[in-house]
Amino acid sequence: CGGTKQSPINVDTAQAIFSPDLRPIQLSGYSLPANQLLKLKNNGHTVVLELPDSLALAGGYAQQYRAAQLHLHWGSPAGPGSEHTINGRRFAAEIHVVHYNTKYDSFKEAMVHPDGLAVLGAFLEVGHGENQYYHEILKHLHEIQEVGQETLVPGFNIAGLLPANLKLYFHYNGSLTTPPCYQTVKWTIFNQTMLLSHHQMSVLVSTLKSPEDELLQNNYRPVQSLHGRQVLASFQTTPSVKHTPG
Repeated sequence: CGGTKQSPINVDTAQAIFSPDLRPIQLSGYSLPANQLLKLKNNGHTVVLELPDSLALAGGYAQQYRAAQLHLHWGSPAGPGSEHTINGRRFAAEIHVVHYNTKYDSFKEAMVHPDGLAVLGAFLEVGHGENQYYHEILKHLHEIQEVGQETLVPGFNIAGLLPANLKLYFHYNGSLTTPPCYQTVKWTIFNQTMLLSHHQMSVLVSTLKSPEDELLQNNYRPVQSLHGRQVLASFQTTPSVKHTPG
């Protein structure tokens, strides 16, 4: 997993470059009926929800991408576990919704090509109320505690797992954060965080088992060096200087 375009990274908002070309991300087909069952699995390093390829990115990317899966990264009761950090700050957890370029026949084929993958990332924090969308996943975690276990989850509105505001985000070229770490991911990291209840967060960080039969915790990769990469922002991250005449 060496290489100069690895993920995750620390986003330094003062260094991010405002790009007016970054259009709002648009989701298509994300609201699934309850009779469409989705596979939820403990793969030993995270929880994965397989997504039908009817889910797609309709805007914000130059090319067409369809969804493959989503998964989460988290910490432990002792500390946060997001993969990306903002100005050095790590959040409680992070969701990744993984898409592949439709010009390739499958996720597997796409992931080796430079334009192959697009991942939407959002940070999770502890708030007050229960998050009804995350509840649709978290309530099933006890069924897949052991590595390799899977269960079926009724479809729901997957868009609810992501921020309401899809206009504000950071964008950079990076990699998968687990081996084989292919440097083929166009990353979108949303600026708005998602809120889970304290109980929901504790279910996330204290339910699944690892291959060593311990609690699966702190399943995030350390921040990688930028190696000169630019991080773009879809919005002005620094207050613009106002010039007064005279």
